[in-house]
Amino acid sequence: GKIQLNFVTIDFKIIFINNINMLENSLNRKATVINKLGLHARLAAMIANLAITARSEIRLAKDNEQVDASSIIDILSLACAKGAEVSLTADHPEDVHILDEIIHLFETGFGE
Repeated sequence: GKIQLNFVTIDFKIIFINNINMLENSLNRKATVINKLGLHARLAAMIANLAITARSEIRLAKDNEQVDASSIIDILSLACAKGAEVSLTADHPEDVHILDEIIHLFETGFGE
């Protein structure tokens, strides 16, 4: 009985750790800036307008710098030129759809 109980505990911990990793992965997205002029003010405003509606803070990162995606000025401070690799992160699972909407903007060149 004791050995079996230890196995159950170990299995539970492994499942729990895997679920945390899956959750963390589901709240992170990567994108590439494809717009000729890079991530300029109008595009930053489109991102910010979506990020403002999130339940948690949405963060945009380039290299080692991370900013609040609901702030146009913060987004512009990343100086994302064409070809820049960025990542988006949310803290709340309900915000996954917002991450996906923002990624869709990147993938479609923000409609430009």
